[in-house]
Amino acid sequence: MRPPSLDRFAPIGLEELVAESALLTRVDRKYVVPLAEASMLLERLNDGMRVLELGGLRDFAYESIYFDTPDLLSFRMAAQPRRRRFKLRTRTYLDTQASFLEVKTRGARSATVKDRIPYELSVRDRLTGDARDYAADALAAIGVEPRRASGLGATMTTRYRRATLVTADGSARATVDTGLRWDDASGATLSLPALAIIETKSGARASEVDRVLWRAGHRPATVSKYATGLAALHPDLPRNRWSRLLRGPFSDAAASTPPASTAHPTSLHQPAPHPEESSCVAV
Repeated sequence: MRPPSLDRFAPIGLEELVAESALLTRVDRKYVVPLAEASMLLERLNDGMRVLELGGLRDFAYESIYFDTPDLLSFRMAAQPRRRRFKLRTRTYLDTQASFLEVKTRGARSATVKDRIPYELSVRDRLTGDARDYAADALAAIGVEPRRASGLGATMTTRYRRATLVTADGSARATVDTGLRWDDASGATLSLPALAIIETKSGARASEVDRVLWRAGHRPATVSKYATGLAALHPDLPRNRWSRLLRGPFSDAAASTPPASTAHPTSLHQPAPHPEESSCVAV
């Protein structure tokens, strides 16, 4: 299936987008929508919407490589969920070959902090010594023993194409991800070519994109590309938090993929954690 058409929207450049839609307080909502329906929903948006355009392109290839401990601490913090949790990944913009190391943490007061630093493209699938120090500092900030950073290894790679829309007044924006694919370190693969993940970012009031989705019967979904994808590929992992998606739109796609390995992905290349590390997490 072809991605939704963005031709009718006026373009906006990256600098202008950042300047106009720097939302100090925002509400994020995610929706999992059939790709064909996503195209129809975009047609219902008013003509004042603008789409990010760079070098003549309006959707861009993304690659994210996620890092986790041998016992999948990051995944399990999201699955339970814990008030304190983290996510560590390299994100690469494949069209420009720019790569960053990103860490997202949530502390005791549920405030999410996202930070990133430039990263060498050629080593984006592994962590350098400096990267482990960077991760250790982030873990310590949420009460996780910093030495756990020494066991972090590549667990999952996600790839997709992303288009970014912004309202005429810059008060809200939305991303539309298509061509969704997951590959984990055990060799298991999941592809969802018939689905789109739409994420909206707005202030206290719902955005136009939210209202269009709601009128069509779509409601926000609990979905994490890393955690939901890992649970879909490994049915032995905790999955209650994403059960509706895993029984629904993810189930048909998962059934068409090669059987997933029951081995946890990090167990293929990481040493076992120290026995005492199971008590290192502050919750």
